[in-house]
Amino acid sequence: MESVRIETIVDEQGEVHLPKLPFPAGQKVEVTVSPRPSSQGTDFPLRGLPLKYDRPTDPVADSDWDSLR
Repeated sequence: MESVRIETIVDEQGEVHLPKLPFPAGQKVEVTVSPRPSSQGTDFPLRGLPLKYDRPTDPVADSDWDSLR
């Protein structure tokens, strides 16, 4: 069976509730809890995004450099 990802908030008692899980009663499950990274004040908004270089070793023409324009 596939994993289920649920985002929720810890309540005042320090508890997390996971209602309506798609598993049958009595099914053993593994629970891992991690804090969600804050999106506010991110200094590096592109951190963690995949990088892709198209032909990184090709020479660059002088006309392609912005500083020379």
